[in-house]
Amino acid sequence: MHVRKNDQVMVIKGSDAGKQGKVLRVDGQKVWVEKLRLVKKHAKPSETNRQGGITDMEAPISISNVLPICPKEDKPRRVRNKMKGEEKIRVCAKCGEEIRAQS
Repeated sequence: MHVRKNDQVMVIKGSDAGKQGKVLRVDGQKVWVEKLRLVKKHAKPSETNRQGGITDMEAPISISNVLPICPKEDKPRRVRNKMKGEEKIRVCAKCGEEIRAQS
């Protein structure tokens, strides 16, 4: 996968193109990005949500529509895999800088 949880990504296609955010979740070919692609969710009152009502929540974006941001250049870049000893790491395809998921 070129995108992992806690990566800083930029949306390159769709209605949110050009916007950046942190990846909350990756599931197969979909990603959920913090505060992007918000949809309204109607919730009934329950034990955890006493009042109920309408809330905003993130909807999935196709993984092909996002690129991780290179920490060195602050631009969205493609990712290559590289072996570092026994470990496989992700690096920026243009500058070679290692891309790590931020906490």
